[in-house]
Amino acid sequence: MAIALLAIPMVLEMLMQSIFELVDAYFVGRLGADALAAVGVTGTLLILVLAVGIGLSMATTAMVARRIGEKDEEGAGVAAVQGLLIAGAISIPVSLVGIFFAPEILRLMATPESAVEIGSEYCAILFGANSVILFLFLINAIFRGAGDAVLAMKVLAFANLLNIILDPLLIFGIGPFPEMGVTGAAVATTIGRGLGVGYQCYLLTRGKSRIHLHARHIRLALDVMRRLLRIAGPGILQFLIGTASWLVLFRLINTFGEAAAAGYTVAIRILVFALLPSWGMGNAAATLVGQNLGAGKPDRAERSVWITAFSNAVFLGVVAVGMYLFAEPLVAFFTDDPAVIAIGKQCLRIISYTYVLFAFGAVIMQAFNGAGDTTTPTWINFFSYWMLQIPLAYVLALALGWEAAGVFAAVAIAQATLAIISVVVFRRGRWKTKAI
Repeated sequence: MAIALLAIPMVLEMLMQSIFELVDAYFVGRLGADALAAVGVTGTLLILVLAVGIGLSMATTAMVARRIGEKDEEGAGVAAVQGLLIAGAISIPVSLVGIFFAPEILRLMATPESAVEIGSEYCAILFGANSVILFLFLINAIFRGAGDAVLAMKVLAFANLLNIILDPLLIFGIGPFPEMGVTGAAVATTIGRGLGVGYQCYLLTRGKSRIHLHARHIRLALDVMRRLLRIAGPGILQFLIGTASWLVLFRLINTFGEAAAAGYTVAIRILVFALLPSWGMGNAAATLVGQNLGAGKPDRAERSVWITAFSNAVFLGVVAVGMYLFAEPLVAFFTDDPAVIAIGKQCLRIISYTYVLFAFGAVIMQAFNGAGDTTTPTWINFFSYWMLQIPLAYVLALALGWEAAGVFAAVAIAQATLAIISVVVFRRGRWKTKAI
């Protein structure tokens, strides 16, 4: 019952995280393959920022959950503030780089010049406003750590509603709104997320959340910050390893033309939308692991992980069948370009083969993080993505001539390998003794 109460709102929360990307892809797809490619490259680059946010959020969730499990609400509040201070400091240099070097960043990814011209402002706005992305992730992590996943879901529902309303108005210039094209998608998304962060701050300070921040919490607690960074550092590295590998793959995909880049953009957004519920279940497992370890119940923590993992496998098994059968209409919903549809369909079908195995990896990797053991999944990610996925992608795509299909096959194989290794390591049980 505890798993369901946490997992259901977290699944919905993760789905709504992905809706930002899907809504942008749907409306921008009406502007052509160049526009889709520009949004896809920017989204892939932005994953580097998300990696920092997710890694820091992971550590914050683990620390807040542990303090809540220990009945130390004051300690939970202090830990939450330290996470917010770190996020604010990280966002400043990222904003400056994005604002002043957006075209150069896009060109580094071998983006076609036409897509650079269309997407530079889009890239600059999203990178310039990266602080709202970091705070949105981090404050929801605070809610999750306190076991209040419903609030995180409500915040994203509010932010997504704003984005859905504003996207077509600003992209196409409906009514009194200016026609901004691709740039309008960035403005709409930033406004939606920004007002979502404002709503989060209200809930944290004056709302009915299970954790409340007061003026006394707003201070530097260097010992807590050091512990948080010690956990977050490997966590950030863990996700940077994975996300940076996606940058390499996207650059490889770009060499096969605009249709390949656009098809990959659409397919990845669909895949992420389908997989985010799985990550939501992983977040639920992470919270339960942290709280049960804090309460001195490691066996209960382990049992909750296995129950969640098997439930996730059933869910993703159903998704995999649907993804294979309906790959073409799913991609065609976003674009009517036959070449783009063919690439997107191929991507969805190949990667769906390993969904059931991925279900175990998604939950168990988050369970390590919930225990504060962010080092173990970092090494697993490094091997799976950099030692296996990237070299294999180049061999299959270029040496064997499979082109984009080779990249997709490498992704599927890497996901399966990651899942198998994570299960083997988890069963050893060393994560149960991790102190934070």
